[in-house]
Amino acid sequence: MSSAPLGVFDSGLGGLTVVRALRARCPAESIVYLGDTARVPYGTRSAETVVKYALGCARVLVKRGVKALVVACNTVSAVALDALRIELDLPVMGVIVPGARAAVQAAGGGAIGVLGTTGTIASGAYPRAIASFSTRAEVIAMPAPLLVPLAEEGWVEGEVPRLVVRRYLEPVLARGARALVLGCTHFPLLRAVIDSESLALAGKLITIVDSGEAAAVDVESFLKERSLAAPLGERGRLELYVTDLPKSFAEVASRFLGHEAENVQAIDL
Repeated sequence: MSSAPLGVFDSGLGGLTVVRALRARCPAESIVYLGDTARVPYGTRSAETVVKYALGCARVLVKRGVKALVVACNTVSAVALDALRIELDLPVMGVIVPGARAAVQAAGGGAIGVLGTTGTIASGAYPRAIASFSTRAEVIAMPAPLLVPLAEEGWVEGEVPRLVVRRYLEPVLARGARALVLGCTHFPLLRAVIDSESLALAGKLITIVDSGEAAAVDVESFLKERSLAAPLGERGRLELYVTDLPKSFAEVASRFLGHEAENVQAIDL
């Protein structure tokens, strides 16, 4: 099983930031990624629909022999992890619990801000996860849906993203947040703007927690503890699958991965 790939899926492009973090932390691991581009976005869907879509994606990856499943989508992590764990006979890990744990550690008992999609924020998943690590931490959750199209269009610098980010950050930082969780896998592309605007608004550095990076740390530890880590020495391969528009996906994916996306293949769920 140690030489088997990790399965990673998301509703579209955002999960590639988790893939990027995984490849940085676990370079020997092979990864099979599935982006459900035919049905994106998940963030505005009902919980029942998200569970149904997530199960369909997971079954595709299981058929490809993955040793563990990483749900690189905050919306799915918020509402579908239990269903996936019941249905699948392999480990399933999400991005919310690792992000919550890292935020509690970073905030040092202070308030924690969370930016996410409408669906993730409405689920209450981050406040619940943070409360499991600290019952005293105040959580200030803010839906930030406009950041998703900005990331996908490559509008990650300049006046437009700066004003949008400021609009979302102002009420969060006004309430004294000492750490800020990027609760959507698209948001790391806007990290530079978020850093600069949080500094300008708060007058001091605010710790930014990337839930994808936190998840990669957890995955690395889990694989080592279970003796599932790939043998060291070689760079793991990356397979990319989408449910629609592979050419368009490949053109944008490089911004999320940090390198060119090659051989993106379309599959039918």
